[in-house]
Amino acid sequence: MSDPSVSTVLDGDELETWSSLATLLEWLPAALDAQLLGDSDMTHFEYGILYALAHAPETSLRMSVLAGYANSSLSRLSRAATRMEKRGWMHRMPDPTDGRFTLAILTDAGLHKVDQASPGHVSTVRRLVMDPLTTTQSKQLREISRRILGAIREEEGWRPPQERSAERPDPSHGA
Repeated sequence: MSDPSVSTVLDGDELETWSSLATLLEWLPAALDAQLLGDSDMTHFEYGILYALAHAPETSLRMSVLAGYANSSLSRLSRAATRMEKRGWMHRMPDPTDGRFTLAILTDAGLHKVDQASPGHVSTVRRLVMDPLTTTQSKQLREISRRILGAIREEEGWRPPQERSAERPDPSHGA
């Protein structure tokens, strides 16, 4: 039962904030997809998968872990993995430590593809997200995003592993 003292309408500052965020949530994914499709023939979803694999230990992750990072169902991830396998960017195999799980493994061609796609993607992310913000605003956006993510789910989303960053210092490798 809902609390009658709580307003069921957003207005004023709440509506302004929500409408800005809702519009961003619609426009940004389309802009990222457009750049990646045009430059690299892949979607942002596919780029995220390749990027996560490229920065994972031994360039492999369980499909269930990848699905969690991408906030994706296993069936959506499996369809994307099938497309990327046909392109030679990754392959799947049973996890040798526990056959109930499937590993996604980045191929050399997949690593090359993510390396090729990263400069244009990073440029787009900087142009659309980072450049319009001050350093303080960028830090605020990070903290605000983490708070909202924490309200959605308890588990933490994907974060760049520090040890892989040291191994691959090339600044073009951005998410």
